[in-house]
Order: sequence, then C-alpha cells, then structure tokens
Amino acid sequence: MEELEISGRTVEEATNKAEEQLAMSRDQFEVVVVKEGRSGVFGIGSEESVIRVKPLIMPGEDVVEVATEVLETLLGLMGVTAVVEVSSEEMPVSFNIEGDDLGILIGRRGQALSCLQHIVRLVVAGRLKTWVPLNIDVCGYKERRRESLQRLALRLAEQVGLRRRAITLEPMPPDERRIVHLALADHPDVVTNSIGEGEDRKVVILLRQE
Repeated sequence: MEELEISGRTVEEATNKAEEQLAMSRDQFEVVVVKEGRSGVFGIGSEESVIRVKPLIMPGEDVVEVATEVLETLLGLMGVTAVVEVSSEEMPVSFNIEGDDLGILIGRRGQALSCLQHIVRLVVAGRLKTWVPLNIDVCGYKERRRESLQRLALRLAEQVGLRRRAITLEPMPPDERRIVHLALADHPDVVTNSIGEGEDRKVVILLRQE
C-alpha cells in the first residue's frame, strides 16, 4: 500500500481521518507531519495540517489463503451455508460472501458484519503475525450501503448550507464514516469531522470556513 497524504484542521484530526480511511488503529501505521496547520485570525489566513501515513504491514502471499480459511471456518462454526468469494487481492484484500438468507451475517445497520470482519482481521493477524487490512461484504450489502450513504451525505450537506448550522450523523463504524468523509471531501461548502469514541464515534458535517 502506497503512502497517503491526509489533511485536517489539526494533526490530530488528520490522524483520526487516517484511521477511518485505512480502517486501522493509530499503532498500525506510521505518521509523518508534512505541515502544521494554523488557525489564522477570524479564519483568515488559516491553513490545514497535512500528514503522510504509511501502513506498517508486510503481508505475504498467503494472505488470501489464510483469510479464506479463517472466514470459511467461522461460517461453518456458525452453521451458515455460504460461498466465500475473493473480490480483490489488492490491499485491502476483499471478500464477498454469497448465499441465501444471510441477513444474520449483516445484522442491524451492518453491525454483525462489522463484528465478523473485526474477528477475521484479529484471527488473520494472529496467524500471520502482522496486521492486514481486510474487507468483508455479504451479498453486496456494503456496495448498496455505500451508495445510500453517499446520497445521504450530499443531501445533508445541502441542508447544512441552507440552515447554516452543523448536522451530526448517527454513530457509524470506521468503514462507513470513511464513505461520508470521501463523499464530501471536495465539497465547496462543507467539511466533515469525527467526534466521540469507540462505537459512539460519528461524523459531523459543518460549514467550510472562508
């Protein structure tokens, strides 16, 4: 995975965005501060902080094999009959689970799917002795959810512009917060930020300062 440059009002905010974009915790990537931001006077002359991040992973060629084995074993233990397909061998390695009546793997607002993905990541990391970003989907749920969140982000951004006040979304897992951040990354009128901790972390859409 190549190095990635991320900006934010502060270095801390940029680092939080990196966690969401990479779906990794702070100790799983290296951070180099490219530019320290400054607030300016009444917003005039302000500059964003810029950091460069690089995941601390050295995955071997057996990542797909190990992850597939772990995922199939977990599904078997759950008594779920399904087929595990490899969607992409590029980082993050992606899988899609196909089958009938797999709502139990998705859960309310995708919570069960997020838990399954987290467990697979932990087991694979233990087997390979290194952290590997993995993405797991069920019957294309995440793609549909991605499109829905993108539409929601744009609609709420319009409301923020009209009402001239921030809007806070419901708590979301890192993958979904990343979708909202990216959907509005180049929006001319609003910016996004994340607040809260752990499962209560959520995205805030607010007016871009001129």
